Amino acid sequence: MSSNKAALEGIRVIDMTRVLAGPIGAQILGDLGADVIKVERPGVGDDGRVYGLAEVKGKDGMNVRQAGFFAAANRNKRSITLNHSKAEGQEILRKLVQGADVLIENYKVGDLKRFGLDYESLKAINPRLIYCSVTGFGQTGPMAARPGYDGLFQATGGMMAVTGIPEGQPGAGPLKAGPSLVDFITGHNVAISILAALQHRNQTGEGQHIDIALLDSSVAMISHIMQDYLLSGVTPPRLGNGGNGGGPADLIHTKDGMLYLTAGGDEHWRRLTVLMGQPELYQDPRFDENYKRGKLNRLELMDIINEWSRGFTSEELQAKFDEVSIPAARYNELPEVWEDPQVQHRGLRVTTPHPWSETGTIDLIASPLANMSESPATIRRAPPLLGEHSAEVLGELGYDAAHIDELREMKII
Repeated sequence: MSSNKAALEGIRVIDMTRVLAGPIGAQILGDLGADVIKVERPGVGDDGRVYGLAEVKGKDGMNVRQAGFFAAANRNKRSITLNHSKAEGQEILRKLVQGADVLIENYKVGDLKRFGLDYESLKAINPRLIYCSVTGFGQTGPMAARPGYDGLFQATGGMMAVTGIPEGQPGAGPLKAGPSLVDFITGHNVAISILAALQHRNQTGEGQHIDIALLDSSVAMISHIMQDYLLSGVTPPRLGNGGNGGGPADLIHTKDGMLYLTAGGDEHWRRLTVLMGQPELYQDPRFDENYKRGKLNRLELMDIINEWSRGFTSEELQAKFDEVSIPAARYNELPEVWEDPQVQHRGLRVTTPHPWSETGTIDLIASPLANMSESPATIRRAPPLLGEHSAEVLGELGYDAAHIDELREMKII
């Protein structure tokens, strides 16, 4: 852990989001040093607390209600519970807003306005507030009122159209990516937009409202493939594990496993033909252009490469590729990821103290922003228990112990 000052030290974020996209965005800000106060429903909390296939085991059989889904998106936060549908809860939230820099919410469009907690209402309290709304389809338009989750946007935004086994092969058809990639990218867009808004406020003194939609992120993340379509009007084919930037780029088989090979550039292709002992393939009319190797004759070329690659172990073949600087990497199952020497060197698995877990620690995935030389992202807090910090945060707002007990009895917190 760096002793340098965190980039967002002194910034307070109110996180009123649930599930994944919003919590990911708030967690990034927390990793960078912001004080993130997660506001959850009393007795229920974030829906993500019970999503997923595994959960944190609590000490002495305690149910900490931290599924993998929640643990992946809620470190570096303090949790308070608050019933904002009641006047007393709204009062607490407004007091929080007075001293906050950022509020992130992912309620249905117009939902918070019923309680006087929309941007215009809170802007009157704190004109410097940056208020970020995260929804499926955005704040306006014919579908704005619809709920939305990751899979919907992988389908409607184009990702599934370009992911999956090619037509004519067994199992052909569109395929959803395993991770919730639209949520994950949207969370990063939340953080980026807030960082930009903070810089704008530094320059002008003005807060602003940010409208982030999963739909927008899902279309943008198709990136160069979608841009190819806009330029040509031609729908690109699904390529399965094939690369979209040329060929050969695909999984190849070895004696004991698989590697992913990317030799799409002409020079990489030339080196590969020499390494294979088949230099004549470089000028073979079937493979002498990137398009032919990557699209037109891809399957034929991959059969040739696999016939050669099966003569080596993965370790032997990786060494050969490394020797002539051909990009390749071993295919890893999830347990093997953590055995990878470069993953270990980069410190991507972080053991963090967790006062309520069975072992007293929890293993988390490191932030990709942890290697900034002066203000790296850090993990300072384990994911919180539901309402773990309610008394602490309310005390900071000036509530005494008796008043906090009264609010608890009233089920406001």
